Amino acid sequence: CIACHVNEHAAWEDSHHDLAMQHANAETVLGDFSDITFEKDGVTSRFYKDGETFMVDTDGPDGVITTYAIAYTFGVDPLQQYLVEFPDGRMQVLGLCWDSRPASAGGQRWFHLYEDDTVPHTDILHWTGVYQNWNFMCAECHSTDLKKNYDPATDTFATHWADMDVSCEACHGPGEEHLAWAETYDESSAESVGTMGLAHQYPANDLAKWIIEEGQSTAKRVPARTEFTEIESCAQCHSRRSQLMERSVPTQSIMETHLIEALEAPLYYDDGQIRDEVYVYGSFLQSKMYQHGVTCSDCHDPHSTRTRLPGNALCATCHLPTVYDTPKHHFHTQGTPGASCVECHMPETTYMVVDPRRDHSIRIPRPDLSVKLGSPNACNQCHTDQDATWAAEHVKQWYPDTEYPTHYGEDLALARSGAPEGLPRLLARVQDTETPDIVRATALSTLVNQPSQESVMLSIQLLHDASPMVRIQALKMMGYLPPTERWPLVSPLLEDPIGTVRHEAINTLAEVPLDSLNPEDRKTLKAAFDEWLKTMELQADRPDTHLNIGIFHYKRGFLEAAEKAYKQALKLEPQFAQARFNLADLYRAQRRDDEGEGLLKEGLRLDPEAWILHHALGLLLHRRGESNASLTALAKAAHGAPEDARFQYVYAIALNSAGRSSEALFTLENAMVHHPNAMDMCMALVSINMEMGLKEQAAKYLKRMQERWPNAQETHALTQQLETL
Repeated sequence: CIACHVNEHAAWEDSHHDLAMQHANAETVLGDFSDITFEKDGVTSRFYKDGETFMVDTDGPDGVITTYAIAYTFGVDPLQQYLVEFPDGRMQVLGLCWDSRPASAGGQRWFHLYEDDTVPHTDILHWTGVYQNWNFMCAECHSTDLKKNYDPATDTFATHWADMDVSCEACHGPGEEHLAWAETYDESSAESVGTMGLAHQYPANDLAKWIIEEGQSTAKRVPARTEFTEIESCAQCHSRRSQLMERSVPTQSIMETHLIEALEAPLYYDDGQIRDEVYVYGSFLQSKMYQHGVTCSDCHDPHSTRTRLPGNALCATCHLPTVYDTPKHHFHTQGTPGASCVECHMPETTYMVVDPRRDHSIRIPRPDLSVKLGSPNACNQCHTDQDATWAAEHVKQWYPDTEYPTHYGEDLALARSGAPEGLPRLLARVQDTETPDIVRATALSTLVNQPSQESVMLSIQLLHDASPMVRIQALKMMGYLPPTERWPLVSPLLEDPIGTVRHEAINTLAEVPLDSLNPEDRKTLKAAFDEWLKTMELQADRPDTHLNIGIFHYKRGFLEAAEKAYKQALKLEPQFAQARFNLADLYRAQRRDDEGEGLLKEGLRLDPEAWILHHALGLLLHRRGESNASLTALAKAAHGAPEDARFQYVYAIALNSAGRSSEALFTLENAMVHHPNAMDMCMALVSINMEMGLKEQAAKYLKRMQERWPNAQETHALTQQLETL
């Protein structure tokens, strides 16, 4: 590439893409390996050199201090990580990192990624564990044309790549045909240009201009953006997603091969601001910039990855500085952080201890939403000595005439709290095509967890929505229909143009009995089932893959295959509580509770804070008639996870069944403080108070039901019961 593209290569060289991964040597290693020790959790690690090889003595998978050679460096700024290669082809990422910032900024030191947590060798986040495995956690985005080559039979890897960093072909695809084209290119013939032998080009942004028309303060893209190739190419790595298939070309639609995470907790706050590490794309999809045609390369040079201009000058290319880069707009002294566009509209959140990332939803600061929702805001990131109410009052003083429309975060928060008025607001939000698709999909995902006749009927219509994100969530809603009713609605999506939609359609049809279909349809569905399982092979090294395979087999009634898949998930990750819970539930269905009990207790030995396993064990012991032991286990789940309304409710009902009604009422009343819209808890409070003859207390909670759920059958039934007392 360098021979013809000198300038592009010069920009790329020493960029974060170029230095994403390198062989560990004297030129690439930034950390101090001059016989330095670092102590954490009672483990003393030592960094040193053996000749030209960089070494570390640290705790291995068995907790014993072991000597390891550093094979590769990982990243450069603001931190550098290090990879250790194991004999089975795994490469594991050390939890100990080098802070490469200047010493004046607190850098030039060793630190641990989980500095506030204890991470012994038995922990799932220990550096030798599955979740610190480079092959499936990191490699796809830090190297080019990766072939993971995992062998499930031997649980080994033979991973290789075309380039160990993010090189030209990572974005432009294979270069062989382009090189052949260049060698035969006839400058005098326009017809010889064609595709130039490239899998895809990125010409759209080269042709676009941003023009500030007379009388306007913000630029308009001319011509309007009509394709998303560049953004989706970047999204392959700069998104929180899970991979289902390998991409045939870098510019393929991201949704063809990857599932993009919705704006769910704990990844995002209710209003869509970043919370966990989500890598830009999901945030950018929410932004007005995205809606109006901005692409990644409008702000970033695609080869150097740096912003095209420094500071406010970058924003001024589209936003008239005489209107926006002035105290009349931002109400701060020029040159201070409050006068910086990005500090207000793209606030930072620090991940990996030292790595600040900007929120690319590029939103208006809304401290009033912080007051309502508890989400962060840019104002209080600087004004840490004040609260959100103070900030909201100042914004109101600055812009007294501004009336904000209801934010989608308010709708999501209301519905997630269980408030009945939240559901119609989400139904309206899903149908609003002016709302970003990722928000509409998130709203529908929330409705999936609280199904109603209205949401199911709407989802039937949305199976053919223009957004693949929305179609996927609509398919999930079809799971509430009887299996025999799903086929005519869902089967057309087996031919959807987007791979992840087809994948979800097959999953939705898993419970459809093959013998309920005609021979041709039966053949089609059977082939789709085989395709689904084949797709899952790509991620066979992931424990959650085998959990999903187990669920798929369970839906189809293949219990032996489901058991095998759940066991494989636990083999890869023994502390995988959800897989252990599902396997125990399968044993319950087969009347094998003795095996289920041992399985759950083993899981709790490995992770005493796996509250879902305490809950499952409590239910198992209740089925056995062991009331006291059952209550002990249910209590641990309820006390350990107060945010889980189901745990609180089940524990209270068990207390009441054991004749401990006063304790049951106390548990429910406390839980209602955190779950004020939990109708089942409110019903239980009415019923138990009535059973105890506490008519006044029963009436108190019945009144709440009448206010919150006036048309519910349960409300009418309890009203009639109370009237007879």
